[in-house]
Amino acid sequence: MNFNERLLEATADARAEFLSIPFLREGASGRLGLESYLAFLTEAYHHVKETTPLLMAAGLRCETPWLRKALAHYIVEEVGHEEWILSDIAACGGDTDAVRDGPPRSATDLMVAYAYYTVLRRNPVGLFGMVLVLEGTSVALACSAADAIQQSLGLPDTAFSYLRSHGTLDQEHMGHFANVVNRLEQPDDQAAVIHCARMFYRLYGDIFRSLPMIGGHA
Repeated sequence: MNFNERLLEATADARAEFLSIPFLREGASGRLGLESYLAFLTEAYHHVKETTPLLMAAGLRCETPWLRKALAHYIVEEVGHEEWILSDIAACGGDTDAVRDGPPRSATDLMVAYAYYTVLRRNPVGLFGMVLVLEGTSVALACSAADAIQQSLGLPDTAFSYLRSHGTLDQEHMGHFANVVNRLEQPDDQAAVIHCARMFYRLYGDIFRSLPMIGGHA
């Protein structure tokens, strides 16, 4: 069993608990209203805008050349994705200035803070645990949720660029992710990725637990 397989096995229960969150189930069924979708996009903006700085900080603290190269690949892939979210918010009739200038929810603040703590004070390789959670759940949920919410609310395609692009891109990324983590040989690095993945399933899940569940048309 390679490390990616061991990682998935070691985090299976945390993933199952995450996928059982009511907000996610309602979204996948098209039963969330516009206010709930906008709340999701708002929090997505606040954590996605930190992705590139986090990856850059991890790259600075990683001493292994191939790991730096892997992180640089993710940086190139992730730059500017927060702007996609603002475009989606605008297409939904939301106030992009209020989102950009406003504060995140406490749960989002805590997840981002933990990510920086991991990178700056613990083992920066642990950040791949966050990558597993955010990209892995996107593959599982994003495109189907976008279809269900769009059908329920009658929103234009331009309101789903973030969900649909990430659902497709992250499917490609997961193969790259497996190749990267399978090269991690140090037990401390492997343990850091597993620990952080479990933590991020909880912290990312708390964001969804904090969002308002207001029904749509379905």
